[in-house]
Formats: sequence, C-alpha cells, structure tokens
Amino acid sequence: MAVYTEVSDEDLAGFLAAYDIGEPTSFKGIAEGVENSNFLLHTTRGRYILTLYEKRVDPADLPFFIALMRHLAGRGVACPTPVASRAGDCLGTLAGRPAAIITFLDGVWPRRPSVEHCAALGAGLARFHAAGVDFSMERPNALGQPAWRPLFERSRERADEVSPGLAAEIDAALAALAATWPQALPRGVIHADLFPDNAFFLGTRLSGIIDFYFACTDALAYDVAICLNAWCFEPDRSFNVTKARALIAAYRSVRPLSAEEAAAIPVLARGAALRFLLTRLHDWLRVPPGALVTPKDPMEYLHKLRFHQQVADLGGYGVDS
Repeated sequence: MAVYTEVSDEDLAGFLAAYDIGEPTSFKGIAEGVENSNFLLHTTRGRYILTLYEKRVDPADLPFFIALMRHLAGRGVACPTPVASRAGDCLGTLAGRPAAIITFLDGVWPRRPSVEHCAALGAGLARFHAAGVDFSMERPNALGQPAWRPLFERSRERADEVSPGLAAEIDAALAALAATWPQALPRGVIHADLFPDNAFFLGTRLSGIIDFYFACTDALAYDVAICLNAWCFEPDRSFNVTKARALIAAYRSVRPLSAEEAAAIPVLARGAALRFLLTRLHDWLRVPPGALVTPKDPMEYLHKLRFHQQVADLGGYGVDS
C-alpha cells in the first residue's frame, strides 16, 4: 500500500481542527499511487482525499500544483479542488510532512481502456491544455529531455541486471533523441503523467483527472505522446491503432495539432517511452525498505520504445497527418 507516513488519531484531529469540513467518521490509506501517502477521509460533511507529500516531491513545487488545480477547476476542468482552511491556506503540515485536503471525485479508473475511454481521454486532455493557456505560473519539467542522461547515469552500472544489453540500448536511444528532440513546439502546462489510473470515468464518460504532481511547462504535444504510450498498448504489448486514432481525433476536435506538432509525435512518443523506462529502471533497482509498493516493470517501456522507433509519421499510428 502506498502509505509511507502513518498518521495518528491525535495528529489527524489536530490537523482537521483548522478546517470547516465536519468531524471525521472514517480514515484509511489508499493502496494506489507511488509518490505520496494518500488517505480517503470521510467526515460528517462528505468525502475527501488527504495527501501527505513525501520526500520525492519538492515542497517548493507545491504552490504550483495547488494553484493549477484551483485554476483548472475554475475553468470547468473536472479535477480535485484543494480545500482551504479557515485561515485560507490550502497547504498545512501533518506528521512532519506538507499536507493538503482535496475534494473527492466520483468514478473509477479503467483497468482495460476501451476505444471510447481513449476518445474521452483525448478530448479531456485537450480541454486541460486549453484551460491552462492563461495559467500564469510555470514549472520546468524536471524529467524533461535534458534530465534523461543524468537520470540514466544513476542506474547505468546495474541496468544489464534487468536485461543484458539494456545499458547500450538506452545509450543509443538517448543519443538519437538528443539529436532530434523538437525545440520550438507550442508550450503550456501539461499533466505529464496521465495514465489510466489518473483518469476517472463513469461508464465511458471522463469524470475527472487526478494527480497533478508531475505537471509542468513543456510541449503540449508531448502530453499527447505520453498518452499514446499509456493508453494505446494492449496487455500483450501490441499497439492498438484504433485507440490511437480515437484519442488523437478527439484531441484534435478540441485543440487542433499544428503541422509541426503532428510531425513530431513519433519522436515525442519515443522520448515519453524512454522517460518512463528510465524512471521505472531507477525505481526497480531501488525499492524503499519496508515500502509495500511493487515497482513497475521497466521492460514494458523498452518494448514501447522499440515500437516507436519503427514509426516515421502519424500514419504509423493509424492517424492521418
């Protein structure tokens, strides 16, 4: 379970005393997520999520995340909204960690996304991008292309423990992407981690987007490429062109892709696959002692990277340029 910091009854009561959300009736850890400690909080006023931000989250970034959620909610994007204390603060401290209470969203994430889920996700991602156009704050992408080589160096010596020849294959991919990475695409705030478990649905209707703790300022089309990786591959690792076509068509129906963005999608998709391969490799080799979290298999994203390396243009994803 992804709870790294336990919260005592006394500490919880003291923290909630600053909020006007009623008395707690239930409080339990949430078994999903790998970055922070999350709890489902029921009170006499409703349901909330209480998040304790762990050491991998820079406290200096928290005002950006909080402000972004409030901005998006104010623009009609279905997402959690931070709850302010009676003093007007959306961030506090609990059990020695920065902490926030956010509103609860109804819905479930799709364990096996359908074509309809992918279409709804594509349109929702475009609405997210459109809503962020006038968001005034910026945050550099700490896991953007310049960070990949230094991240890999932390795992290089043990990479071949995961798969023989993996270090050399990553080296070659890093060099190719450094030489071809697009630099002048439209930019704005992106989610950067919009996997199926960060999107809630009621049936096939997107009911909300959650977990904005990788959000940053980067190329908007890079977010599309991340979603192609996260939503359009099947459990047998085959690529589903019908899902890709639906996702991109729905995105374009809300926010058209420029010719430059469309042409860059294969390179961006390779970069997205490599980014998640590298972070999974890092975590696979460094499971925190005592954490009841199973690290995700980095080899899944090596297979995705290899697929994207064979794609020359959008037609390779079943999509008209």
